[in-house]
Amino acid sequence: MKKILLIEDNSELRENTAEILELANYKVFTAENGKIGVDIAIQENPDIIICDIMMPVLDGYGVIHLLGMNENTKNIPFIFLTAKTEKTDFRKGMEMGADDYITKPFDDIELLKAVETRLKKNELLKQSFSNDVKGLKDFIDNAQTAGGLELTSEIREITDYKKKQQLYSEGKKPHYVYYVIKGKIKAYMINDVGKELITSMYVSGDFIGYTSILEDKPYADNAEVLEDAELMLIPGKDFLQLISNDRLIAQQFIKLLTKNVVENEEKLISLAYNSLRKRVAAGLMEVYDKFKTVEPGMRKVEISRDNLARIIGTAKESLIRTLSDFKEEKLIEIQNGKIHILDENKLRFLPY
Repeated sequence: MKKILLIEDNSELRENTAEILELANYKVFTAENGKIGVDIAIQENPDIIICDIMMPVLDGYGVIHLLGMNENTKNIPFIFLTAKTEKTDFRKGMEMGADDYITKPFDDIELLKAVETRLKKNELLKQSFSNDVKGLKDFIDNAQTAGGLELTSEIREITDYKKKQQLYSEGKKPHYVYYVIKGKIKAYMINDVGKELITSMYVSGDFIGYTSILEDKPYADNAEVLEDAELMLIPGKDFLQLISNDRLIAQQFIKLLTKNVVENEEKLISLAYNSLRKRVAAGLMEVYDKFKTVEPGMRKVEISRDNLARIIGTAKESLIRTLSDFKEEKLIEIQNGKIHILDENKLRFLPY
């Protein structure tokens, strides 16, 4: 039986609404003010909360703020029950994390439909999705079904790109977010003296170009295909709907995106603070983790010295000298231009 918390200071409306919900086979907890409501929410962890805005002791905005700070209650679907219809009040509530509004006066069908819709949406969006193209398609399908999103197409466009093909260029207006199904992509910048610095490397399961869509700005870097690739193109308008129109949809979508964010933050810290040896080791392991070829008794890295130097942010000559040091220390072997990892653990945790 689903649990509903109803927070309403008007005793007659509270009792009548609770009765309607109980007749629909929900277990209902009630509170006459926001403070009591917060305590019940933390104790009972309801499946949904219906809350008045204007109340004594603690108003509805205070309730959603406090529950949003609690790890156990921040994701509970929240519906405001209010007589206030001004746009500013609706906008303020949505910005604070409300999922829906019911405006007084309301009828029984309106109330039950709002609750049922939100509970169904919550159940659909609790599902976990694999980090591959099928998982992404399933997520988008669920977002359309549960969230009522009107995306530009029922079918995501999938396009093949050839090696060395330009995906996008610095200064160009973004139209798509790219999802890598297979292949390898590099993002890079050109400095004032024409030197290329690779800022990111992308492989299967990665998203590319979403920052420019979110900021509504031209691309700040370039992207080029390193190895024949297959990409799913998500139109910018669809991406913005997925990331902003519904709190629960956005939370799930962000989980799929944050892998790249964490990797880029760690890389920037490495570039700023680590020694050349540690940077080369970190760069080797980054490329190994993304592009590794594992054969019996062998861990192999296949990437040109130029591209590896750009990833690390150092001169090719400095990279080659450091790789030679690693070879003498028996951390790696170099055969036919390919780097073979001999001691993965020491490279990952190089002390200096």
